[in-house]
Amino acid sequence: MKCNPRGSIQVLTENTGCVEIHYLMQSLVVCRNKLSKVLDLPPENLIKFISAVPVSKKRHVADFQLSIASVTEDSSTDCLAQDLHLQARKLAERLKCDAVVREISAGPGTVNFTINRELLAKTVLQQVLKDGSQYGVKSELFSTVPRQKAVIEFSSPNIAKKFHVGHLRSTIVGNFIANLKVALGHEVIRINYLGDWGMQFGLLGVGFQHFGNKEKLKSSPLQHLFEVYVQINKAAEDENTKKLAKDFFRKLEEHDEQTLSLWKQFRDFSIEEYSRIYKRLGVHFDEYSGESFYREKSQEILKTLEDKGLLQKTIKGTGIVDLSEKKDLSSFSTVMRSDGTSLYITRDLAAAIDRMNKHSCDTIIYVTDKSQSNHFQHLFQILKLMGYDWAERCQHVSFGLVQGMKTRRGEVIFLEDVLNEVRSRMLQNMASAKTTKEVEDPMETAEKVGLAALIIQDFRGLLSSDYQFSWDRALQSRGDTGVFLQYTHARLHSLEQMHGNEQLTDVNVACLQEPDAISVLQHLLRYDEVLYRSSQDLQPKHIVSYLLTLSHLAAVAHKTLPVKGSAPELAQARLCLFQAARLVLASGMKLLGITPVTQM
Repeated sequence: MKCNPRGSIQVLTENTGCVEIHYLMQSLVVCRNKLSKVLDLPPENLIKFISAVPVSKKRHVADFQLSIASVTEDSSTDCLAQDLHLQARKLAERLKCDAVVREISAGPGTVNFTINRELLAKTVLQQVLKDGSQYGVKSELFSTVPRQKAVIEFSSPNIAKKFHVGHLRSTIVGNFIANLKVALGHEVIRINYLGDWGMQFGLLGVGFQHFGNKEKLKSSPLQHLFEVYVQINKAAEDENTKKLAKDFFRKLEEHDEQTLSLWKQFRDFSIEEYSRIYKRLGVHFDEYSGESFYREKSQEILKTLEDKGLLQKTIKGTGIVDLSEKKDLSSFSTVMRSDGTSLYITRDLAAAIDRMNKHSCDTIIYVTDKSQSNHFQHLFQILKLMGYDWAERCQHVSFGLVQGMKTRRGEVIFLEDVLNEVRSRMLQNMASAKTTKEVEDPMETAEKVGLAALIIQDFRGLLSSDYQFSWDRALQSRGDTGVFLQYTHARLHSLEQMHGNEQLTDVNVACLQEPDAISVLQHLLRYDEVLYRSSQDLQPKHIVSYLLTLSHLAAVAHKTLPVKGSAPELAQARLCLFQAARLVLASGMKLLGITPVTQM
């Protein structure tokens, strides 16, 4: 029978013959039951309140704690509100220690549990090595979370334009959310909703007719179209050019065969180029969609809005939807041009309804910069007014701007330039570093390490915050960087390769009693809680912070707990500890969209 003593400590008792591990589970359940009686709460309500204690610089810390304040927030019990510390002491006194729970104490508003150190090592390491990449996601914390089907729309560049660096955030954030949800058992559909329709394509079409070259379009499509766009924009103020652009786009909307053929070339070449960039980023999509898919369905949306009495005409002839509570037009959204054509939000309405009908999903998550927050607020409001209650389950994950990302020449650069730049700098750093070993493919390693540097610098703070990009800070091999995570993983992997991989059943991990070993074990206990927190707010910073701390703890342990030269039994136990740390580190890195390197 599979048992869950608490969070990520999951053990199998049928075949292990380990009475102590079973007793560990029973002891924590007893503690939970006793606490539930005192607090007058169901035992299952305490699952999220009994948490692993964050590793502290103070060597003597408990393993688990109950936060009294957390319990009172969701409880009608008033007896705890007056003196949390006193109540914690009273609770601690009523709970008895045993062979598994070595110590129970009261802290500032907490009841703390310290587990028998031998059982702690055996239980944690057995579970990490058994579950591997599934460690943490099988936690009891997720037992009541319903499995869902989610559509995630992210990246979404405008076709015929080079991938701007601003698209990096949408791409890696959306990829992280998709990775996390898949890991937790949800079904995910990754959609790239391309900006492939609008008046700008009339201007680009005219530009290509004047300045385009079919050979250049085939050899370097986005670069050539960018050059064409720059040239035609210089003439965009000319009335004749404006007229030609409108005529070109009108032909597009009228399905003119020759015009559509050129537009389709722009689209196909763009997707081909984007796919190459996505491959470098380790990102894939299940579906490529775009505004062009909904140019006709958007007219159906306008008809539906009109039939429901939601569409109002302004003096200028534009169509709006009143979003104000008092229906006084203090808040409204424009959904139609004066000539009757649709707008971006109209096509988004059509896309959202189509996705729900097509995929029968539970939610749609949109990943864009925060400047579009108002747009998505209006989108969800209009859907709700149209009678689609599922709009309440849709979500906009917004992010801030990246500032200071420039080349050595001080120019703002495109995403591919960023990837090339970070790979080049990483190659130079690897070549000059004394710790760098011979690697099979330096270019590929530099690419993976460089991408880790970009992702970690991006994910360290709140997604909604702007941040100042720094090449030097991102590429440091020490400190809280992606390079440091990769270096730690490569070092731990090298340690395993050097000494071989031992199975836990052959190793006596009870000898792992040193403070630095205990710190790593205690930190491994918290992984499921970190995953749970990120799953709730979709912020990668929790996982980033956890992995950086794990890497620092592993680095310290690597110095103070040598494998080479230690007694065989102790060496094998330490090797298991480092292997467990590497497995969790690799698992977390992959969730963030980072491919761990094994040489560096």
